[in-house]
Amino acid sequence: MHKSVAVLKRDKRFAPLIKKHGTPDLIRGKNPFQALVRSIIHQQVSGAAARTIHERFVSLFPKGKFPTPEMVRAMPIAKMRAAGLSGQKASYIKDLADKFSDGTIKHRSLHKMESADIVENLTQVKGVGVWTVHMFLIFTLGRPDVLPTGDLGIRKGFQILYKLTDLPDHARMEKLAAPWRAHASTASWYLWRVADEAKRRK
Repeated sequence: MHKSVAVLKRDKRFAPLIKKHGTPDLIRGKNPFQALVRSIIHQQVSGAAARTIHERFVSLFPKGKFPTPEMVRAMPIAKMRAAGLSGQKASYIKDLADKFSDGTIKHRSLHKMESADIVENLTQVKGVGVWTVHMFLIFTLGRPDVLPTGDLGIRKGFQILYKLTDLPDHARMEKLAAPWRAHASTASWYLWRVADEAKRRK
């Protein structure tokens, strides 16, 4: 990631952001199953609510340790719902556990696969879309070149940083990102900071 920061520093738009926010720490965890469960729990709820549900979910299992896919398969949906999960999210997590267990998800070889193949492999799970896989590629696999153009914060960050009149579409963002495209994951982290600051100022 430090190499990416060095490259972005040469860009007059990113240089002040790097000075202000420092170097990002993008790796949140290495366990693919854990990371994807966490993503599903975090969908469409606030960060604080998601953390509470996540803690309650983990505490359903022995010793409060994060469960294996097999343990999740054995857990009744009603019990998972008691942790605050919606029926829909509980069924997504069940489907994820099933596909990890039966080999649909090639979790042992994900780190060796091309990013496009990982998107194809993981979006077979109910409730796992392209956005979730992009977050997984950045924060779990540490891929340096992921640009989540479907993310509203990224679009907003581009709009502010590049002084655009409207929110840019995928093609526009790809074009603007060309000079630093190989380091898009780190750039995305700074674009999120830009969007967050704008939100706070409002």
